[in-house]
Parts: sequence; structure tokens; C-alpha cells
Amino acid sequence: MSAFAHEPVLVEEVTALLQPAAGKVLLDGTAGGGGHAEALARRGARVVALDRDPAALRATAERLRPYRDCAVLRRDFGEAREAVASLGLPAIDGALLDLGVSSAQLDDPGRGFSFQADGPLDMRMGPEGETARELLARLSEEEIADILRELGEERFCRPIAREIKRAPRMETTRDLVAAVERAVPRRAFPAKIHVATRTFQAVRIAVNHELSSLDAFLRDAPALLRPRGRLAIISFHSLEDRRVKRRFAELRGRCTCPPRLPSCACGARASFRPLTGRAVRPGDPEIASNPRARSARLRAVEKLEAAA
Repeated sequence: MSAFAHEPVLVEEVTALLQPAAGKVLLDGTAGGGGHAEALARRGARVVALDRDPAALRATAERLRPYRDCAVLRRDFGEAREAVASLGLPAIDGALLDLGVSSAQLDDPGRGFSFQADGPLDMRMGPEGETARELLARLSEEEIADILRELGEERFCRPIAREIKRAPRMETTRDLVAAVERAVPRRAFPAKIHVATRTFQAVRIAVNHELSSLDAFLRDAPALLRPRGRLAIISFHSLEDRRVKRRFAELRGRCTCPPRLPSCACGARASFRPLTGRAVRPGDPEIASNPRARSARLRAVEKLEAAA
């Protein structure tokens, strides 16, 4: 069995929402270790699994080997439209994203995602592109502060950016943690999360262009779905969840006109219906067995029969 071990969250909830069955084609845009993909394939669906991480794809391919007609592609989920087209599929019956970093990536110090173990300052989801070390070396203090504020919602973004650029070296995760700890007053250390959590989140998102990928997926996914096709997205922090919530509201026909207009001029029209009211959260038993699931929020919508 592959060494890439990741425990998927909300598996039963995702399965109930996407309704896998023989004859359906479902996209897992963030395959990870293949847990969600296998659960969908086990119920008869043809699964198209995407990921940027070669190790994740090897694990997914291994789990999907017993199931016919599944496809495993090394693509970013922002390229879902191109991935589906490359297989000659005109449309699909459902799509899933499980955003963020996987347990296997976090637990490998060599990947540089975790502030809890020392490792190279990498943070790339795949082997291509700029590492976190290279990004922080290239950006100015002001640019780093902007990233920490916008992608990490870090209130101490400016002093942290200053310490990052002043540091005698910025090559390992320990170096980055030390810069954060020097910048944030001890009395202001958060009680429930590590003081470097938001900084690591922001740098990881910047390195991997995660928000631009999410925006591309949210733009393109509706056109990939057949009528009554379903879209489910799991987010782990508010930055992503706000984007998903806003886009799903648009698909449900929410008017985007300024409130002072006497009547709607934007032509908002519902093309999807909600499948979840409030975000679906893991129950206590799942959180007890997998504490990393505690922040997960699942939202889903279904394409209307009459939608273009």
C-alpha cells in the first residue's frame, strides 16, 4: 500500500450528496490519498481524479485500480475543464474539491508545510514552481505583508514581514517560525492555534496559487455539469469558504446589484439549487478520530434541469 496516507473528511456526507452510481462520471479535483475517490468508485461511479502531487496520484491510482474506467491525471483542479475535455467527456455528473493541504503532506517534514517539524522551506503541492524560500527571498517586505494580511488574515503582518526580511537566513520551517515568534508580542500569541499558523497558511496559498485555482474552478465547473449535476466543496478556513459561499449564492440567482437600485438590473437568474443550508460540519465521533477534520465545512449545490 502507498505510504501517502491521508484520512478523508466527511466521506459519508460527500457520498450522500454526490450520489455515485453506475453510469455516472464524477470528478475528484483534489484526490489526495484517494479516499473520497475510492468511496465514489466503490458505489459504481466512473471517477476522474486530479492532483498536482505525484505521491498523491500514486496512492490514488493504487486505490482505484480495482475499479474500471477511472482516470488519474496530474493536473491542478483549476484546470478541471481541460482535464475533462482531454478524456473526451462532454459533461460530468458531479464534482468534489477537498481544499487545503493533506495529512500526508503535513506530516512529511521534507515538504515544508508544517511549523511543528523542521524541514526545507518548500510548501509546493507539486514538483514545479517557486518554493516558499524562493518566494520570500524575491518579495519585498511590503509584498510579504500584503500576502500575510490577505491570505492569512494575520494582524501582525507588517512586523512579521519585517522579521522575515531581516532574518540572517530564511531556509527552513524553523527559520520562518522563529521570525514569527520574534515579531508577535508574547502576550498576543493566540490561545487555540500556533502563532505561526496564519503565516504558514498564507505563504502556502501564495506558493501554490490556490485562490486563483479555486476561482478558475468555480468559474468553469458549472459548465462541466449535466443538468442535475452536483458540486460539493470542502473548505478548511474562512478565506476559501467565503469564496465558495459567494459563488454558490450567485449560482442560486442572488442579485448582485447595488442595494440602492429600485429594481434588479444584473439579470440574476438561478441555475442551481442549494443542497446544504448551513455548511455541513463533521460530527463529534469523526473529530475525535481525526482532529484535523474539526475545521471542515462542506457546501453543495445542484444544477437545475433548465440551466444552460
